Amino acid sequence: YQKLRDAVLANKAKAGSVVVLDVQTGEVLALANYPSYSPGDRRNLNREQMRNRALTDSFEPGSTMKPFIAGLAMETGRVTPSTVIQTAPGYITITGSKISDAHPHGPLTVAEVIQKSSNVGTTKMAMQMQPREMWELYTELGFGQKPQIPFPGAVTGRLRPYKTWRPIEQATMSYGYGLSVSLFQLARAYTALANDGELLPLSLTHGELPEGAARPAGLRVLSPNVAREVRKMLQLAAGPGGTAPKAQAIGYSVGGKTGTAHKQEGKGYAEKKYRAWFVGMAPIDHPRIVVAVMVDEPSNGKYFGGDVAAPVFAQVVQQTLRTMGVPPDLEVRPQIVARALRAEEESF
Repeated sequence: YQKLRDAVLANKAKAGSVVVLDVQTGEVLALANYPSYSPGDRRNLNREQMRNRALTDSFEPGSTMKPFIAGLAMETGRVTPSTVIQTAPGYITITGSKISDAHPHGPLTVAEVIQKSSNVGTTKMAMQMQPREMWELYTELGFGQKPQIPFPGAVTGRLRPYKTWRPIEQATMSYGYGLSVSLFQLARAYTALANDGELLPLSLTHGELPEGAARPAGLRVLSPNVAREVRKMLQLAAGPGGTAPKAQAIGYSVGGKTGTAHKQEGKGYAEKKYRAWFVGMAPIDHPRIVVAVMVDEPSNGKYFGGDVAAPVFAQVVQQTLRTMGVPPDLEVRPQIVARALRAEEESF
């Protein structure tokens, strides 16, 4: 809550949310929103402060969907991490509509498409698929469905039936436009990547597992090998040459994906209003936690997820893993340099 509050204030943002999940148990360790209120002081209280935005607000998830498309393309044998996709000249036209990258990249491997967050590369992978394949994966990940948790107001989000998708809609849905999700749903979807391909059922209450008992079974969404390959791509995205070097946490390896999107206003998009978020996990080889951060309408000059949300992720990861007693998996000294690295500009 403190780190989220600091980020909302520093970025002159409207609001923010953070979700922290335990990958071993499926427990929700933290669910914080700002602005909030103290239950003991209800003077000047309004509904804005009382909304649990992480569960009640939905948004277009943007680039955070790209790793799932790469995972599906690998799962179905269409690509490997080293398959080269030509993204020149930096845009692609689908039925008369132009989809662009932030700047031209030329040939990229599938791993680099995720690292650099290329819309063109992701679209080219998605357009090899049947709409039904994408829809089934998104549905299995929990999108377009009410979360199975006993919390009032948890939203379903929106995922339209695949039979109505036009080619341009299939393309934009591959990089997260045309569907909507809550931050809670997005965090849960990433447990499939953190948990070797199994999507976890989540719990708001702490349940001690009896000695030797297995945790609740997850839903197999991707094969273990593909999930691990996607995690390597997420590690690249959160490192030098990726969109979020500021996600680096001292002592712990991390991986994750930035998202940045223009906010919807009426039937179109607001030119100068953005949402920024970052979803990731740590330590990257054997993740213990998934952390999702969203900052709404940052207006202090920075608005990319890698600049606004990733630093909150880094601080939450460091303190959470220490509190949980997870031993560091990296030497502390060499990483501090990462803070000064320039981020790859995200396509959104």
